[in-house]
Amino acid sequence: MADAMEQLYQQVILDHSRQRSGEGELQAPDGESFQVNPTCGDECTVQVTLAEGAIDSLAWTGKGCSISQASLSLMYEMVHGQPVAEAEQLGETFRELIHNRGQELDEEKMDLLDDLGAFTGVGRYSARVKCALLGWMALRGALAQAQPTQA
Repeated sequence: MADAMEQLYQQVILDHSRQRSGEGELQAPDGESFQVNPTCGDECTVQVTLAEGAIDSLAWTGKGCSISQASLSLMYEMVHGQPVAEAEQLGETFRELIHNRGQELDEEKMDLLDDLGAFTGVGRYSARVKCALLGWMALRGALAQAQPTQA
């Protein structure tokens, strides 16, 4: 059973690295963050606009391995249109999963992560941890930049 799940997880990552959700640029973002992984050269820029405490628009550009690109695509699907607080909580839960060395989190947290659970095994490979988290670091930076404009 574990092999079947691992194959499904790999397929989710491959699908999202090929068919990328949210890739593009915003005309007038409230916040923007560029991140680079110096270890492998992966890079991304995440842009957001906020409205009424939620992520109104989200777009990203980037280049790199399938893990970083799939993580960005899934991040877009999971947080676009969501309240900022929920997006930040999801990011923290995802970081926890990636730092859990290939072990799943409790059922409630795995349910929250939904398809992001596909990255569970990435935590076993320390060289890949930064790949999976790159877009989430950029999202955190973009949200931090955007929120003062919402005061």
